[in-house]
Amino acid sequence: MRFRSTVQLITLLLIAFFSAKGQGGLSGKVTTLMGHRFLTFNTVIRVNQIEVARNRNVGEDERKDHTPQRVIAFRKAIADAIPDAKITWSFSWLALNDTTADYREIRRLVVGYHRQYGDDITFIPGAYFANAYNTTDQVNKDLHDALQIIQKMVGGGYRPLSIVAGFMSSENQQYLAEKENIHVCQGNIWSQFSIDNQDGDGSVCYPYYPSTEHFCKPAQNKNDFIDCVNLDGWTVDFLAGRRKGFEGGFNSRMGVGPIETVYKYGKEKGLAEMMHSTAIHFDEGYKLNGFAWVTNCWELSLPIDVSSLTDWLSAIKKRWPDVKVITQGEFGLLWRAHYKTNSFDYKFVEKGSGIGGSDADKEIKWFMNKDFRLALLKNIDQPAPAKVIDFTNYTLRAKEPAEMTRKWSLLGEINQKQSRPQDKPKPLDSLSTQARELIAKRYKNLAQ
Repeated sequence: MRFRSTVQLITLLLIAFFSAKGQGGLSGKVTTLMGHRFLTFNTVIRVNQIEVARNRNVGEDERKDHTPQRVIAFRKAIADAIPDAKITWSFSWLALNDTTADYREIRRLVVGYHRQYGDDITFIPGAYFANAYNTTDQVNKDLHDALQIIQKMVGGGYRPLSIVAGFMSSENQQYLAEKENIHVCQGNIWSQFSIDNQDGDGSVCYPYYPSTEHFCKPAQNKNDFIDCVNLDGWTVDFLAGRRKGFEGGFNSRMGVGPIETVYKYGKEKGLAEMMHSTAIHFDEGYKLNGFAWVTNCWELSLPIDVSSLTDWLSAIKKRWPDVKVITQGEFGLLWRAHYKTNSFDYKFVEKGSGIGGSDADKEIKWFMNKDFRLALLKNIDQPAPAKVIDFTNYTLRAKEPAEMTRKWSLLGEINQKQSRPQDKPKPLDSLSTQARELIAKRYKNLAQ
């Protein structure tokens, strides 16, 4: 193609640039995992608070909280802070099928955001707790039918890059990978125990391929490998996360989520905790792991001013201008392209923020790999060495519940929640011989 003038060439280049920006092009251009800070942001649109099955609810009706005006304000709050951000919208079964004017318009708006920004549109089965209330066969059927509805809704042969699930059994994640050709699932909520409607403590907090034995267990070899990248639901403060539910008057889910931060403590203090939890990963975590990831799920119905969302995202962009805000599916596929097996070796260090259950006088270190996860806790102001508060051996056999239940945790030799007599913090050399030998293979300095 010949250009009549330099001005014409520059004009065409500018059009191409801003067109890419409008489709999330700047964030979406990243093609490698390492060397980047990633933020994935999800939202949930539903009709009832907890749609445990297609025709059964156990929560509150939320129709009044789901309006086109709220959707518009929500998306604008994100674009105002990071114009090229791409997010993931997840619809419940009822939200996909509701025929009232508001839900029809909401679906139309979100399809428009997919075309404008590159947002992903997907399904959330069972409102986070599908396996607690449904058989695996029913969950598979819900996934298949919902994906067909979304494909028709968006058009053009569209398929989501991921599923939002809260918790998702290994059998259902295997179905996603092998039958639906979806290889990313937000399928665990790290450290959740004695809170909400399902437990699921015991997993790795960064991406991993789950084992066919249990969704909290990383696959050990090709014989138990599921080709579905399992993602955490939202980033929590590690010190808060070691607690059990609301024990001690604290919230174990405190981190980047708005319920436990700005709703609990107000804008200023809440934002401080959200930024503290973000920095655990974007500062020291980035140095230790070569990349960093923070994820958040902000339900559309939450009674929280969306200006708090703009504040958090703006603060992130100011402090870490290189942040990549892409869909969870894109992030999961970047991880999948880099890691062909569970060869990861994640490390995290946190000193408490002093807010809520994030003790200012404590330091926690986490080590997470295919073989085990290990957490060490120490009091910063005391000379005593750190003690083990969690050791979960993934090389041991695991099994998911055969019945519908809330109890889906994978509890190891010692678990951070201290729900059993054996879970009291102990010196590293008090662990079993098998545990110490396994740790020594990875970290000789710890064993010494």
